[in-house]
Amino acid sequence: MIRNIFLLLLLIGIIFSCSVPEETDTGKVKVVATTGMLYDAVINIGGDKIEAEAIMGPGVDPHLYKATQGDLSKFNKADLIIYNGILLEGKMSEVLEKLGRQKTVFAVAESIPEEMLLPSADYKDAFDPHVWFDVKRWSLIVKEIKKSLAAIDTANANYYQKNTNIYLKELDSLDSFAKSRILEIPENSRILITAHDAFSYFGDAYGIQVKGLQGISTVADFGLKDIANIIDIIISNNIKAIFVETSVSEKSINAVVTGCKEKGHEVRIGGYLYSDAMGEFGTLEGTYLGMFRKNVNTIVDALK
Repeated sequence: MIRNIFLLLLLIGIIFSCSVPEETDTGKVKVVATTGMLYDAVINIGGDKIEAEAIMGPGVDPHLYKATQGDLSKFNKADLIIYNGILLEGKMSEVLEKLGRQKTVFAVAESIPEEMLLPSADYKDAFDPHVWFDVKRWSLIVKEIKKSLAAIDTANANYYQKNTNIYLKELDSLDSFAKSRILEIPENSRILITAHDAFSYFGDAYGIQVKGLQGISTVADFGLKDIANIIDIIISNNIKAIFVETSVSEKSINAVVTGCKEKGHEVRIGGYLYSDAMGEFGTLEGTYLGMFRKNVNTIVDALK
């Protein structure tokens, strides 16, 4: 009886082991990117020569994100890890820096010359990490990602260069589109108010004043004084619309709308903006080009 039970268990074990496929090495470069924006750049450059994964999906706030065991497993299997840096992935920064001692880890935003980075209002001697909101600065990052892939996979360097050239042309068209559409907003109405200060590079690049209720990081909370200051700006400039971010709670912006109403000024929610995360993967807004274009259209249509 015991022998029969043993044989049965052994058979089940063999069947189970055969049913679980082993992970095969495809020979492709394995790339892990932290944010959706970086993942999108990687797949546009790497094409079918790489296997890429994103750690953070739609609606995820990178300032608050903590690495899971699953994330660590992905990092360990990667040939190349791409992250933004400049404190964007605040709670993961230490993990990523340690991984950099044993494998290729690249903080892409830190490759941008310091004179092109905007200072942080929250942290002394630090910079604003939201560089993807200027297409020209983002184009520099795209070029650096290409260099990283070509260094690891020299056999496909020309392939990566060709894809990069195509993608950079699309980014140039996007930049022109943004500049053209922003001009549709009357000059005195070019004030963008959002939940946190993620759009300073956007304002710097496209000539629009930006005010965030919170600072560049959502770690810092907002207070009554912050709300009062934003309400004063809205009323004194007769602003028609303010914006919610898809990766940040609506609580702060709703408090501003209520405060304005109590003072006799009607301001509406102009729509949702993608800030620290893009839309669902597989949708237009789940790409950098689509996300950026959607933001521009939302802002212009609400403020013009």
